Amino acid sequence: MAKAIKKQALGRGLSALLNDGGETNDEQRSGAQIVSIDIENIQVNPYQPRTRFNEEALNELADSIKSLGLIQPITVRKKDQGQYELVSGERRYRASKKVGLKKIPAYVRSANDQELLEMALVENIQRQDLDPIEIALTYQRLLEDISLSVSELGQRVGKDRSTVTNYLRLLKLDPLIQSGMRDGWISMGHGRSLINVDRVEDQKAIYRDILNKNLSVRQTEDRVKALKNSDQKAKRSKRSGNSQQDKALSEFYNTSVTIKGNPKGAGTIQIKFKNQEELAALTKKLLGEN
Repeated sequence: MAKAIKKQALGRGLSALLNDGGETNDEQRSGAQIVSIDIENIQVNPYQPRTRFNEEALNELADSIKSLGLIQPITVRKKDQGQYELVSGERRYRASKKVGLKKIPAYVRSANDQELLEMALVENIQRQDLDPIEIALTYQRLLEDISLSVSELGQRVGKDRSTVTNYLRLLKLDPLIQSGMRDGWISMGHGRSLINVDRVEDQKAIYRDILNKNLSVRQTEDRVKALKNSDQKAKRSKRSGNSQQDKALSEFYNTSVTIKGNPKGAGTIQIKFKNQEELAALTKKLLGEN
């Protein structure tokens, strides 16, 4: 068996790691052999980022395999006692099981757990139609499990830094909205607009309007913009009100008074004094003794 695939190969492009149906010479150089394997001896990849498979698409692929056979082999790595683990091709594997295939053609690669994780994640990003949240979760795993920076991740998957960042920001959305994006009820454009809404309650309210009123991305952006303008106006009004109260109290106590409040309406009043005599005078005034 050839030496295990090196991690640096990812930087040279996905073909250096995964070409499970491409050039035979590439497969030989990367240490892969094509064999016929008992399908029952294959375990699914625990690092597979895709968590849901479209049943209709699987049935269509199964019909194709039933008519023409499996044209593109899957890719596996060898485990102990004649067992194998999927590296790529889970849709083909699932569809082959649907039509009752007993054996399946596969490329056998040499890879450790770290390399398997990298291959599975990067292969899925590059070659599968993952939904935006699945892509974001995959990016997050690459950052955390393989300790890549955002810039390094962008180089690995062929995306610029801002694109990777935009996907990762989707994970800040409320789970209800993330689920809607995964199910195709809203687009990534809708999600990117909703990220700019601070309060979860407001996010959900606009999300419901997107569904009920069929809002476009542009209309959603306008709603978010209007909400933020309204919030800023309310803050300015509140600051203005506090300023007037500050001034009135400052004149009454003949010293500097500052009022600080939070969005819930609670806050503090700060009264400054220069010396103990001034503090005593303020105390009397506060207690109504003057």
